[in-house]
Amino acid sequence: MRIRHGIAACAVAAIAAAAAGIGFAAPKPFPQLAQRASGAPVDVVLALGVDVSYSMDPEEQALQREGYIAAITSPEFMRALRQGMHAKVAMTYYEWAGSHHTEVIVPWRVVDNPETADAFVADIARARYTRASRTSVSSALLFGAALIEGSGYQGLRRVIDISGDGVNNNGPLVTDARDEVLAKGITINGLPIILKRPTRSTFDIENLDIYFEDCVIGGPGAFVIPVKAREQFKEAIRTKLVLEIAGRTPEPRVIPAEGRKPRISCTIGEQIWQQRWGN
Repeated sequence: MRIRHGIAACAVAAIAAAAAGIGFAAPKPFPQLAQRASGAPVDVVLALGVDVSYSMDPEEQALQREGYIAAITSPEFMRALRQGMHAKVAMTYYEWAGSHHTEVIVPWRVVDNPETADAFVADIARARYTRASRTSVSSALLFGAALIEGSGYQGLRRVIDISGDGVNNNGPLVTDARDEVLAKGITINGLPIILKRPTRSTFDIENLDIYFEDCVIGGPGAFVIPVKAREQFKEAIRTKLVLEIAGRTPEPRVIPAEGRKPRISCTIGEQIWQQRWGN
């Protein structure tokens, strides 16, 4: 994957250096929402929510960041951006774990050219690494929706892009949060990370992509792109962002938001937690 321009290349170098000796900081308390922006019209208002729970190992966290850096600075992303009515997108990048941990890493920015893309990813690259306990997909969705509602940007589409490697085991029920977000006219897309085989000591499940399809995503054209191998990170993230910016859906993964019986329990994470810890 080619990374365009010097700033993006330096960003990836920072990721690599961090991955070689990551020092994880203690999780922060629930942060204040990003300040309201100018209200400029954009094609998409996009909140990127990235999992930093303890189930994400240091290499996976570094791969996630590198994947977003490569995607946002890719020629494919820029081409999709230029095809929009306004040729610009408002984006924010936040990290999440349990309901006690949601943190804005890059506040709202308009990305409309290679220079603004470089500036966005440079802030991702220099942010410290953080990990925290539990997995609250529901809180991540509600936080992303609050960010979008408070952004001040007027977008033709509003999207939460949620990535994660586990099921909801903390906070509100994921289906309740999903429905609340969809009621605001926000689409939810997913990037389930399926790299580990489930064991008795983890909360990983075999069919995380099905869980995301049935319990997490929703809205017009909502889709899931799973990552099942480490070498797929960059391509999967780039494909997902390009589709979101262009307003398209990958044909093989079209998932109706309604009218289909779930294939998996949407409370499986809470059930596993109750069986193991009893609270």
